Amino acid sequence: MVSDVIIVGAGVAGLSCAKVLSGAGKQVRLLERSRGVGGRCATRRVDGQPVDHGLVFVHGRDPEFLEVLRGVPGRWLERWPAVVLGAGTPCQPSAFVHGARRMAHANGMSAFPKHLAEGLDVVLETNVTGFELLEEGIRVLASRRGEPVSFVGRNVVLALAGPQSQALLDGPLLAQVGATARALLTMMPSVPCATVIALYPMEMERPAWDILYPETSTALTLVAHDSAKRDNPSNIALVLQARPAWSSKVMSTHESQWAPQLLEDAAKVIGPWVTRPKTWQAHLWRHARTSPECELSCPLLVDLEGGRKIGIAGELFAQGGGVEAAWLSGRRLAFRLLEEVHG
Repeated sequence: MVSDVIIVGAGVAGLSCAKVLSGAGKQVRLLERSRGVGGRCATRRVDGQPVDHGLVFVHGRDPEFLEVLRGVPGRWLERWPAVVLGAGTPCQPSAFVHGARRMAHANGMSAFPKHLAEGLDVVLETNVTGFELLEEGIRVLASRRGEPVSFVGRNVVLALAGPQSQALLDGPLLAQVGATARALLTMMPSVPCATVIALYPMEMERPAWDILYPETSTALTLVAHDSAKRDNPSNIALVLQARPAWSSKVMSTHESQWAPQLLEDAAKVIGPWVTRPKTWQAHLWRHARTSPECELSCPLLVDLEGGRKIGIAGELFAQGGGVEAAWLSGRRLAFRLLEEVHG
């Protein structure tokens, strides 16, 4: 089957793009290398309890975006985090400007991308490795569970972190991309984030804050009191997220070495008990978010020979960063495709 559009990446940008295109009657297929949709809108169950180990809350100002959020089944916690401690710099400062709305989901942030994915054709555990130009479109080369597979689309959208998009286009297809677009692709860096989920008995004294932004720590950028978002939690859950510079230094180090270091750093600002969790898990986000100084105003739509196009979307391509920017960029790219390609 030849799809009208193949979207590589089922994060919020890819899902919002697919939602518009499929709503307009186009055949859209999303390819995602992970076992689930959402990218950093990630919720992991630890000891049966949901914990957000990527985005700890979502923020936005766009009325349509906020309306879509409120259509997600389950309970949203409006104005979460309500209690913020520390004067450290938030990773998304625009979340705290006047007029911005902050929200967290009681069932986990993955509820939002799962809601967007309903009714869409999503192929999970599919790692895209390259492209071939065909007369009828573009062949997407991939591997799925160790087996080579391919898909054909008349047009392709890359909804990935900047370095991932650049790596996929670094081949014969790049010669088809204009000089300006090639230059932009080289200016799309992302930053890593080392993350630790730590669970503690409920008898411990619960933190009085929702999020802590340590100003004195050289390792931590935030600590989220995740269990404050949950209905009847069985554990106190903290999510520790490291600064980009610190995360970069530990990227080649096993988590058994850097995770205890992050817990020790958190203990300095919270208390010694933080170093003694009943259980912990770690995750290294290599492409946690776009470098904030590289924000662009709109997604890319690149012309190839024969009228084919490759679109590139993501939080980089809309103002403000975060989930709202990813959602907006995916929609804007979808509307451009409908206008310029499909008429």
